[in-house]
Amino acid sequence: MTSNAIEVVDVSKRFVLSHAGPSSLKERFVSRSASPRGEDTDLWALKGVSLEIERGETFGLLGHNGSGKSTLLKCIARTLRPTTGTIRTVGRVAALLELGAGFHPELTGRENVSLNASILGLDEAEAESRLPDVFGFAELAGFEDTPVKHYSSGMFARLGFSVAMHLEPDTLLVDEVLSVGDESFQRKCLGEVRRFQREGRTIVVVTHSADMVRHVCDRAAVLDHGELQMVGPPPAAIRTLRELLNKRGLEIPREMGSAANLEQAQAIVFTDVQLRYNDPQRPWLNPGDPLEIVVSYDASQPMDDVAVAMEIHDSGGNRLLGVNSDLLDSAPNSVDGTGTVVIRLESVPLLGGSYSIALGLHNHDVSVSYDHREEAASFRVENSTPLDGRVQIPVSIRW
Repeated sequence: MTSNAIEVVDVSKRFVLSHAGPSSLKERFVSRSASPRGEDTDLWALKGVSLEIERGETFGLLGHNGSGKSTLLKCIARTLRPTTGTIRTVGRVAALLELGAGFHPELTGRENVSLNASILGLDEAEAESRLPDVFGFAELAGFEDTPVKHYSSGMFARLGFSVAMHLEPDTLLVDEVLSVGDESFQRKCLGEVRRFQREGRTIVVVTHSADMVRHVCDRAAVLDHGELQMVGPPPAAIRTLRELLNKRGLEIPREMGSAANLEQAQAIVFTDVQLRYNDPQRPWLNPGDPLEIVVSYDASQPMDDVAVAMEIHDSGGNRLLGVNSDLLDSAPNSVDGTGTVVIRLESVPLLGGSYSIALGLHNHDVSVSYDHREEAASFRVENSTPLDGRVQIPVSIRW
């Protein structure tokens, strides 16, 4: 028996863009000066995509707008049929796609939950037993018998997410849903995702958020104009997408930084990164040791609108520190040609483990990203204390 929850085999999806001329006498009269009827155009949203997603895996789909990631998700959910190729799924699959997908506006919230439950194979008694949890999580108690056409967009989003989670699918497909609702509800959503992961369920998520991919996903795929570019660990996928967008001169989503155009993106680049330890003979840290990150750069022209940024992540992708030279009021007057910038951590209050360093060069308002390295360097901390966890905090116990 296969260990895969989803298998996508050589899938392509074609949409036909119609350029049909006027179909009535009135339209012909009104548009008689318009250009003549054109031929229909084929748009291939997916081109020969093949990938495998294992059971219990959280898998991210990354790409610029129009890359085909949402189309692929809809094909997996079977709301779209591939033009060629096959998709195999195992178990019950629930999809949370665009806002309100799967809800009938004239039906009440209760009726829509029952309808979705029946589609997933639950009987009426099972669906009824889960109603309190569904509406309680969505913070919609009292609105069960209100037609959903009267719901606000936030209510729609909360109910959609709650239905998908509480009907307990084997595989959950989500398209940017964790960006909806207020901060409190987003935390609840993330908590449910963590529960799904602990229970060994499969999750496929489309997102623009680099932090979401780092924190949640085991692997990620990058799509570009319908073609699969790579499948790999989250840091490598994020790096591939950044490089792809910079190469094409495309705007990078704000969650990942931004690049105005290719010329600006190449104005200054990283050339080398070195770590300086307190003891050169010991290439690791003890908790509380200092660390210097020596970054070399090359600016192709004089620049006075530049800042360096640094993040530290643990082995699980959690961001432990984020800082840039502007926040520390240490921006350079100008840079030109080659040079170095030294980022000094006076004390690294981390306990045992492996940690990665991400580096970025951007302008002062963060609207232009010149260069970015997701895993520019890494370091190791040996736990020389009796403490457990990730952070060294001075502590004592007194009876």
